[in-house]
Amino acid sequence: MAGGMDVNKNKFIEDWNSARENLEHNFRWTRRNLAIVGIFGIAVPVLIYKGIVRDFHMQDEDAGRPPRKFIF
Repeated sequence: MAGGMDVNKNKFIEDWNSARENLEHNFRWTRRNLAIVGIFGIAVPVLIYKGIVRDFHMQDEDAGRPPRKFIF
C-alpha cells in the first residue's frame, strides 16, 4: 500500500459484504417475503395512484369539468 498504510479488515463487514454479493444465490421465497412484496410492491403503489386520481377528480368536480380519464 502507499505510504505503509495497512488496512485492517473487519470480519463483520467482510461477512456482510459476502452475504450481499451472494444474495441471489441464498434468497428463498417465504410467506413473509411474498407479503412484503405484495404490500410494498403492489398495494402501496396502487393506493398512492388511487389517491392521486381521486384528488384530480375532486379538482375537476370543483372546477365544473368532466373527470379526466386515467388508467383505472
